[in-house]
Amino acid sequence: MVSLTADMSPLHPDRNLALELVRATEAASIRAVPFIGRGDKEAADGAAVDAMRAFFSTVNFDGTIVIGEGEKDNAPMLYNGERVGSGRGPQCDVAVDPIDGTSLTAAGRQNALSVIAVSDQGTMLDASSVFYMDKLVTGPAGVGVVDIRLPIAENIRLLAKALGKPVDEIVVSVLNRPRHEKLIADIREAGAGTRLMSDGDVAGGINAARHNARTDMCVGIGGSPEGIVTACAIKALGGHIQGVLAPRTDDEKEKGRDAGLDVDGQVYEADGLVKGKNTIFVATGVTDGQLVQGVRRDGDFIYTESVVLRGASGTLRRISSEHLTSKWL
Repeated sequence: MVSLTADMSPLHPDRNLALELVRATEAASIRAVPFIGRGDKEAADGAAVDAMRAFFSTVNFDGTIVIGEGEKDNAPMLYNGERVGSGRGPQCDVAVDPIDGTSLTAAGRQNALSVIAVSDQGTMLDASSVFYMDKLVTGPAGVGVVDIRLPIAENIRLLAKALGKPVDEIVVSVLNRPRHEKLIADIREAGAGTRLMSDGDVAGGINAARHNARTDMCVGIGGSPEGIVTACAIKALGGHIQGVLAPRTDDEKEKGRDAGLDVDGQVYEADGLVKGKNTIFVATGVTDGQLVQGVRRDGDFIYTESVVLRGASGTLRRISSEHLTSKWL
């Protein structure tokens, strides 16, 4: 098997899979631009999917989408099991979200991203049969300290102690959903602040794990695909992530069991979500956010900002690109 780092060998000094994948997230983000603020999230997602799939075909890797996006809301999708890439080069598991935050894009709100995560073949949890996952994400200070099985108030106190700051300075990101009403109340009762997200929990998780970020923890139930994608990023950041699958119906729970998943409360640690450190995460901003700036059009040019995180090296790179508008829109 060819590994993800094979592209770094002296025989191929000009090949870097992580940087090649940025082209696909840039394409998806740029193609979504005409739909920002237009109220049609399916159209935005469809344009991003088509662009990402087209650029995948130009990248030298042999990828299989283990967990994709779209099925839960009948949106267009890069489907689970789809082969992507040129078929040459490293064999990879792939998790994709052409737009993490389709509703954000449709409303013209912040924190929409186009994201791709890859790891060595056979290392990524296939949680595609269960659409939602309860997650807990922190930065390195939370490793071996917080635990998703503990009450949120206790986790807040433990993390505050590890960070060396008072509880009332802890900020916790949570998706603003009715299912999280009690969780939000418990966070505030513990003395911490909340940052409520309307969508886009990949950015929420990564921001909680980044050094000197404005949030300290990200918790709550969000998409399983987003959980796998986030885990790939957390590997590079040295942070902490745990997930518990959260099936909505008995039928979905049974499908999860049939797929070999533990749907009865098992905690998936970081290595249970994605094995090893040989992970790559790339994201390009669709709309402005804390992690990256969104696509900006200025006359004959389009500007994008992306991040690349590699687990093997523990690096985060920022890529600012300038594109000719005439080539894209």
